[in-house]
Amino acid sequence: MSDLPKRIAINEEGPREGFQIEPNPIPVSRKVELIEALAETGLKQIDCVSFVNPKRVPGMADADELAAAIRKKVGVRYTGLWLNQQGLERAYASPLDVVGAIRVTASETFSTKNTNKNIEQTLEEQRAWLKSYAEHDVQVEWGYVMTAFGCNYEGYMPIPQVVRMVGEVLSLASEAGVSLKGVYLADTVGWANPLLMERTIGAVRESWPDLPLALHLHDTRGTGLANVYAALKLGVAKYDSSCAGLGGCPFAGHKGAAGNICTEDLVFMCEEMGIETGVDLEKLIEAAHLAESVFGRQLPGKVMRGGSLARYKA
Repeated sequence: MSDLPKRIAINEEGPREGFQIEPNPIPVSRKVELIEALAETGLKQIDCVSFVNPKRVPGMADADELAAAIRKKVGVRYTGLWLNQQGLERAYASPLDVVGAIRVTASETFSTKNTNKNIEQTLEEQRAWLKSYAEHDVQVEWGYVMTAFGCNYEGYMPIPQVVRMVGEVLSLASEAGVSLKGVYLADTVGWANPLLMERTIGAVRESWPDLPLALHLHDTRGTGLANVYAALKLGVAKYDSSCAGLGGCPFAGHKGAAGNICTEDLVFMCEEMGIETGVDLEKLIEAAHLAESVFGRQLPGKVMRGGSLARYKA
C-alpha cells in the first residue's frame, strides 16, 4: 500500500451526466448558468454535453446550442462526449475543447446497448477515431475501460477481462504512436466495492506497474466514496465526479442508475484527510444548491446539506 496522494485532480461531470438523463426540458440559459458557476470553483475541467442522437438522449438535443452559449473562463477546459464518428465531427465543429480519448467497454452486452457496437467493432472504431485525432491535431490523453467492475446485463466483470481491455487500449495507443497519460477504470453502473477496487487495480498493476490509473465511479449503491478511499490508499489521484451527485447512465438497464460520486462530498473528504483538490468547497456547495434550482428537485449530495466544517473550526 502506498501513501495517500498529496493532491488529486477532479474532472467535473455533473452538467453532462445530469442533462443527458433529465426527462424534463431545461432552458439552455439555466444549463449555462450552472456550468459557469462550476467554473468559478477552481475546477479545471467541466464536461458539458454529449454529442449523441437526440432521439436516444432527448436531454442532449440542444448540445450544439449549449456548447456555443458558454462564456469560457481562462484556465478551464470545457469538454464533451461522443460515442461515434458523427458525434466526434460535431465536437470538432463546436467551440468546446476536444480532448482525444480511447474508449472501450469490458461488457459485450453493455457495449452493444450503449453504442450499437460490440467489442471488436468498437476497437475498429477507435482506430478510426485515432486517425481522425491525428488529422485534426487533437491530443489523445486517456484511455477508458467502461463497466470495469460490473454490468447490469452480465454481472460482476471478470478481472482478466478488465486486464484484457486495458491491454487493448494500450495496444491501440501504441499502434497509433500515441503516448497516453493513463487509463480510466469506469464503474459505469455502480457495481464496485472497496475489495473489488483493490483487486482490480492490483491486477492491472501486475501487468503495468507504472501505468497511471484514474477512476470514473457511479454511486448507484452508496459505495462511491468507500471505493475512492480504497483507491486513494493505492495512490490513485485522478477522479471524475458530479456536482450534487447529478446524473446517471441512460443505457444502464436499471432505472436507479445514479450519477457519479458527488464532487463536493469528494472534495470535503479529501480536504479533511489533508489531500489537496484545488477546489473552493464553499463555492462548490453554492453551485450544488444552484443545481437543485436548475433541476427543480432535491439532489443526493450530502455536504451541500451538512455544510463544511469551516465555521466550526473557526
